[in-house]
Amino acid sequence: MDDLDKKLVTLLRHNGRRSISDLALETETSRATVRARIERLEQSGAIIGYTVILRADAVEEAVRGIMMIEIEGHVTDRVIRALGGFPEISEIHSTNGRWDLIVELSASTLGDFDSVLRRIRLVPGITGSETSLLLSTARSTKARL
Repeated sequence: MDDLDKKLVTLLRHNGRRSISDLALETETSRATVRARIERLEQSGAIIGYTVILRADAVEEAVRGIMMIEIEGHVTDRVIRALGGFPEISEIHSTNGRWDLIVELSASTLGDFDSVLRRIRLVPGITGSETSLLLSTARSTKARL
């Protein structure tokens, strides 16, 4: 990926419906060049799709955190399914090392956040956890409104 490809990807991350003409103006290249580059990025698998971002997914809650979770035995899939039912959890990652899962979660208030933590700790199979609040985000590729 060269600089033009990177710029196109950045522009499309912010608005995947942006027209070829707008992208050409922004990158100071021809529409044919932009179209060819985007087609090449799609065919190579660098761009695998476009999506709709709902306001609820893009607006951050006031309190955000990362929770590291330890799971007993071989119930990871069951725990992941249970955690998938929590609307406060935006992402679930499996990992290696001391912790089995890392979840990203958010809530409107510290009280709500505490309540979610307590409910998560009651999920059968979870034997330990450690939570860190996210104070600020220096860089993110997630959409923002």
